[in-house]
Amino acid sequence: MTLDLDGYLDRVGWHGELHVDYATLAGLLDAHMRQIPFENLDVLLGRGVRLDVDSLQRKLVAGRRGGYCFEHATLFAAVLERTGFALQRHTARVVLVAPRTQSPRTHMFLTVSLPEGRFVVDPGFGSLAPRIPVRLDDGPQESAGDTTHWMAREGDLWILRNRSPGKTVDCWVSEAGADNLVDFEVGNYYTSTHPQSPFVNRLMLRAFTAAGRVSVMNRDVTVTSGDATRSFQLADRRALRVLLAVHFGFDLPEVETLRVPSVDGWS
Repeated sequence: MTLDLDGYLDRVGWHGELHVDYATLAGLLDAHMRQIPFENLDVLLGRGVRLDVDSLQRKLVAGRRGGYCFEHATLFAAVLERTGFALQRHTARVVLVAPRTQSPRTHMFLTVSLPEGRFVVDPGFGSLAPRIPVRLDDGPQESAGDTTHWMAREGDLWILRNRSPGKTVDCWVSEAGADNLVDFEVGNYYTSTHPQSPFVNRLMLRAFTAAGRVSVMNRDVTVTSGDATRSFQLADRRALRVLLAVHFGFDLPEVETLRVPSVDGWS
């Protein structure tokens, strides 16, 4: 598995120098999230999801597609390690819908160690993903650029919290211990194939834009631009294909036959 670092940097639009420091880490994370969207289309198309670096490069870099957490975190980890960062890979239990006692380890994130401390890096958490590295401290973040995410601690568990308008949301929980590579293969297999996995049953997309973001949950589309928000529904699969080309940067003709079990008429 050979990482094409130059190809990746061109994909995310990074033209600066690379240093093992916070500025480079935050800059690469921002560039990655701006250019590589979150999407689960291959799961819904029944193609499966591979986590080897060669496959990820073909899809997310050369193919200019997006992916979900296991794909984003695996590719970004390879880039950071090639650059010289010290990192660990972790699993987490998503608690947005179900409590931690009922949630499997189906999320992947990274922690990166720097002289300033240890930081959570989570490029693949969809619409609630933090846009900057989040310090692994128990309390609100003081770093500039993002006061919407912070880490909290309950016993042996770390919790990623998000402050949205009018509410605070627990995103995921983790012991933040290093996991084995096979653990992510197991989680990825469950996430992409199990009949009860939300990724098998729902269409979930997110792309950041210069002015905001575009989020899709099944037929519901939300476009945020500055302080303005516009919501509408996709009329059909053809409208989805157009949306991908306009906002996500790729054309995928196969979506015109996409099966989405939770969407009427798309199964």
